[in-house]
Amino acid sequence: QVQFVESGGGLVQPGGSLRLSCAASGRIFSIEAMGWYRQAPGKQRELVGAITAGGSAHYVDSVKGRFTISRDNAKNTVYLQMNSLSPEDTAVYYCNKVPSNRNYWGQGTQVAVSS
Repeated sequence: QVQFVESGGGLVQPGGSLRLSCAASGRIFSIEAMGWYRQAPGKQRELVGAITAGGSAHYVDSVKGRFTISRDNAKNTVYLQMNSLSPEDTAVYYCNKVPSNRNYWGQGTQVAVSS
């Protein structure tokens, strides 16, 4: 059974950085495109970036140049490096396959950007 566990969130000041990690179980990880999603209070969950099995990354415009997705298939882990954070980035961040599978949503990790 596939499971994703997110970690690395926290409270950070505007302009700060965080690195999120997503540990995946299951043999399918290395052949799947993976994504980082976020859900801000009162908003729908959105895909902010994705990385293919081969390592090509794509981002939503609002995070381009600030967020970087990477993966380590040997460790079954995908990362999200977030720089130049702003209050608009405050959300619960999740990882999942791309396209997402509703059975694989984890607890997420909370990111709060505030002075």
